[in-house]
Amino acid sequence: MEEVTFISTLKRDKLLEKYSRRLETNNSLSRKLVSFQANKEIPIYRWFKYKEGFSSSLVKYFLSEYSSKPGKILDPFAGVGTTLFAGQEMGWQSYGIELLPVGAFVIQTREAINGIDKEALSKYIKNIWIDLNKLDTYNTHINHISITKDAFPDDTELFLNKYLTFCSSLKDKKIQTILRFAAFAVLEGISYTRKDGQYLRWDYRSKRELSGKPFNKGRILTFKEALNHKLNQIVSDLSANKTHSLFDSFESNGHKNFPVNIIHGSCLEELPKLEDNYFDFIITSPPYCNRYDYTRTYALELIYLGYDHEFVRNLRQTMLSCTVENKEKIDYLNQLYVSIQRPGTFEKVLNIYNNSAAMSEVNSVLDELNKLGKLNNNNIPRMVKNYFLELCFVTFEMARITKSGGYCVMVNDNVSYGGEEIPVDLILSEFAENFGFNINKIFILPKGKGNSSQQMGNYGRTEIRKCVYLWQKR
Repeated sequence: MEEVTFISTLKRDKLLEKYSRRLETNNSLSRKLVSFQANKEIPIYRWFKYKEGFSSSLVKYFLSEYSSKPGKILDPFAGVGTTLFAGQEMGWQSYGIELLPVGAFVIQTREAINGIDKEALSKYIKNIWIDLNKLDTYNTHINHISITKDAFPDDTELFLNKYLTFCSSLKDKKIQTILRFAAFAVLEGISYTRKDGQYLRWDYRSKRELSGKPFNKGRILTFKEALNHKLNQIVSDLSANKTHSLFDSFESNGHKNFPVNIIHGSCLEELPKLEDNYFDFIITSPPYCNRYDYTRTYALELIYLGYDHEFVRNLRQTMLSCTVENKEKIDYLNQLYVSIQRPGTFEKVLNIYNNSAAMSEVNSVLDELNKLGKLNNNNIPRMVKNYFLELCFVTFEMARITKSGGYCVMVNDNVSYGGEEIPVDLILSEFAENFGFNINKIFILPKGKGNSSQQMGNYGRTEIRKCVYLWQKR
């Protein structure tokens, strides 16, 4: 008979009671709206499916509901720039911070589309196979890392290398970017892999030695047919004067065209550099505390962009701690705040984190479950502890740079480990309140999400809250 273990939820229950009047089911916030799915109508998101993020419609919903005029908006986890471009369309001055080169490249491509010479682009596309066939050698090529080796059929990889060489020779940087993007957007379809959760799943036809039941991803497109289809899609969307209707040009609404400002780097480093009380609105969605590793999921895209093993390894550690491989950043954060002559901030944030009774309870519960062997990875307690610690610093900085009366909207999901739900919404909201935000609402989506298939087998199906937090600076 399995031993029954008593797990205290007292502190989490008290936090739930504290914010119970702020929890509100919002039927306007469908899962489609609070995900990438509603972005499918926007060309660049149809060209490349980036599933980690929310919709442009969500941004416009909150800006319309909670602001009377445009101002300055920030997304510290900018992704592919949904907040930035939606804000831009409504006349806002948009700023974003993004660490993952994949998102930054999509933003770069969307900016390149503006003012593109469509005739010149069409001419390059028309002659592209003639130009590629002229190339006998290539000086730009993909350097694989261990998790991508043999991802492409030999003929496909040869064409990819020729194509990269061809693109790098183009003098028109906008056309170069768009053509590079076209192949970037079809990498999964021409490979032996498929994005599957936090990893790449490999087809049985690859050269790799694979264990388990053979996986067949279906027909693997040739480079030529995949590229032609993508290029035709891009040209079709950009032609026939569709730009205004498809990209929601804001000039027709009488707004001034402000350029998008993107900062490449970690928000842990970049947020402290920003000015106090500068932003009117923040809309963001940090990585969830769900072990999802972007550097593995987007490994093909990273090597295509020219990044090597050392870069990817360091990138994984620099990103917010949401995988079991992330190491602690406490010393790094301490040194960071000392280096900018703000050691008091480090101590203040650390005290808020340590004084959170619900956070301490979560950490204790996970440590206990780990000792009992009820977690499927021993590093989950460390990951969760550091995830919240790092977001505690992010929350402090977001409060510091938001104007009095300004808003912060955050999309995030609660998570469950070992059958224990971790109230991400409540803990982060408690941090936010301590740093100067009022917790106006914690909007709950009408339909939550289920726990993982493994946890369902052990603990039954439980629905976990999917939320959008609305905080207002005091």
